[in-house]
This record gives sequence, C-alpha cells and structure tokens, in this order.
Amino acid sequence: MKAKSIKGKSTEEIKSALVQSMADGYQPTLAICFISKSLDRSAISDVLDAAGISVFGCTTNGEFIDEETEKGSAAILLLDMNRDYFQIYFEEYAGNNYREIAKGIAEKAKQTFSLPAFLIGISDAAADGEEILRGIEEVAGAGVNAFGGAAGDDYSFSETFVFTNGKDSGHAMTCIAIDESKVQIKGVATCGWKPVGTEKVVTKSEGNHVYTVDHIPVLDITAKYGGLENVNKENNNLLIEIAANFPLQLQREKGDPVMRPGLVVDWSDRSFYTSGAVPQGSKVRFSLPPDFDVMEKVVNGVENLKVTEMPEADALVVFSCAGRILSLGPLMSKELEGIKNVWNVPMAGMFSNAELGRATGGNLEMHNLTTCCIALKEK
Repeated sequence: MKAKSIKGKSTEEIKSALVQSMADGYQPTLAICFISKSLDRSAISDVLDAAGISVFGCTTNGEFIDEETEKGSAAILLLDMNRDYFQIYFEEYAGNNYREIAKGIAEKAKQTFSLPAFLIGISDAAADGEEILRGIEEVAGAGVNAFGGAAGDDYSFSETFVFTNGKDSGHAMTCIAIDESKVQIKGVATCGWKPVGTEKVVTKSEGNHVYTVDHIPVLDITAKYGGLENVNKENNNLLIEIAANFPLQLQREKGDPVMRPGLVVDWSDRSFYTSGAVPQGSKVRFSLPPDFDVMEKVVNGVENLKVTEMPEADALVVFSCAGRILSLGPLMSKELEGIKNVWNVPMAGMFSNAELGRATGGNLEMHNLTTCCIALKEK
C-alpha cells in the first residue's frame, strides 16, 4: 500500500495538491482528513468524492503533516488500500445511545470481515468515547484493535464535526473498519505526564463529576499540589492551566494511568467535571507540569511498538491531545518529528479533544493529554 500526504488552506489548494499527487498514475482509494472548521470541509470532501476516494474526516484543533503543525488548514493522508479491505460507516447518535451505535457498526463490520479493526472519529464533546469502545468490544472482543479521537473546533469549545462522503454531523461517529487479515494495524496511546505525591482516594464522584479527593474539594487539592494561585472564577487562564498541566491520573490495576483533566468548575462546591469517568472509590495521583521527558516517553513508546509488534509500516495516523500543544508549544514539533522518524513513512494527524486507544499494557480507553499513534501496513 502506498501513502501520500497533502495539505492546504483552501479547497483550491487541496484540489491542486490532489491532482499533483495523482499525476504519476497514483490512484488513492481512501482519504483520512483532518480539517479546520474555518475551511469548507464539505467542498473538500466533494473534491475527493469526485475522484472516487472514500473519506474519513474530523474537524480539529490543529493539523499536521509529518512534524509540521498548522492551524486553519487541511491535512490529508491518501492511501491506495484495496477497496475490498475496508468499509466506512457513519451513524448519528439518537440521544446518548453511544454503545448501541458502536455495537451496530461493529456487527456490520463482522459480517464483512472476520477480523475487523477500527479507526474511529467522534463528534460532540459530550459523547462518551468509552461507551463507544465498550460497544465495539462487546462484538469484536476485548483484544480488538480500535483507535481514534474526538473531533476539535479550533479551541472554540462550541461544536465539533465528523464527516464522510456526502455526510456531516456534530452528533455522530464515523469509522473505518479494516480487514485485519489483509491490513496490519497497530497502535499505542502514551501520555508521559509524571505523577507527584502518593495515591489519593476519590471520596465523592458521579460519573465524570468529581467532588472530593480525600474528603477535600478536588479543585482545592489540585491547587495545593500544583502550587496554583488566584484560584477563582475571575482567573480566565485557570482551567487551561489545570487541564493542560495538572490533570488527575486515574490509576489502573492493569497498564498505565489514564489522564482525567478538570474541564469545568462548579464554584458552588469547588468540584469539577473531567473528560471521562472517575469512579467513586478509585485512586488518583496528581501531575507535575510537563518537561522534555514527556516527549521522550511518547517517542520511546512508539519505538517499542515498532520493535515488538510492527517492524514495518506504510503510513501513520496520529491523534494528539490539544492540551499537549498548549503545554509544549513549539516543542510539539520535536515529538512529532521523533514519531515520524521511527518508520519514516507518510504521516498525518490532528490535535484532538480526546484520544481512543490502548495504553501500554492496558485496556481500550478514552484518554486525554495523550498521543495515540496508529501504524498501518497492507500485507
């Protein structure tokens, strides 16, 4: 399978880049599209559709081809994968039936492929990515290879979208089911944020609403460990600082911890809502602000994937949390360059609202402040 990446900041630039990529006779069948809401994604999708290319698309908080990060652009990975080896599904949620929607897609995929793997995009910030993963696992088994991310909206915190040929929705799931007997797909989700302090117990929570840790309001104990000042509603930078630098690290019996940053504060009791469930009685640790080791751990995780499971690849897809570039800034390109150099094949990705994948030694989960790298190779 041959892969090529194209990018642009307008429909015309993408159209021109597509024509140029096909000038040597290259005939892509699949386009993995990461497109800013500021562009006309429907027009770009139509350009690809007119060329006979199947589209998997998400809006973003930033896009990249290889290590070059952009804003307000389209980054597209073109693949000439055999059409018999993949199928794209697109379903809107009816209410909050995330598990049922995912289960239905997985059942269709199982009818087509005996061993399906899944590349997933979800829209709507309220969508429960873990329920989607549980629905897929229910049909395809706990060992299924499933990866993806939650669409972004250029940090506007308004509405996110996923799309495919002729379809676009702010309340939907899009998915590429891949025949794993024909195309190898492996991935790893790595964070790298270092913990600080001993394990603490979540003494009161409901779903993703965390009230107290060790019987102390979660906002106050986070501020204590983070050394935060001006912890009040007038501080417009407080939430970004907490989410990007001081997430809760939800401890797991198996595998790496999962990041759960505070995203919305309830000032009446100084509780906050996190990006995913934090069960009452679970154990958490707090985080130190990121340093160079954060990037090194991600690159080392990808290098280990190559050594242990995926010696060769045709293409890379990366979902990296928007919070990482907020924390790492220009250094983010160093991390992406390190990932790119592991296989040195075409790579495209986006800065996402959440990441879906399997942490090292762990289960499929929804992550934050994490980089999820997926390698593909046609057999």
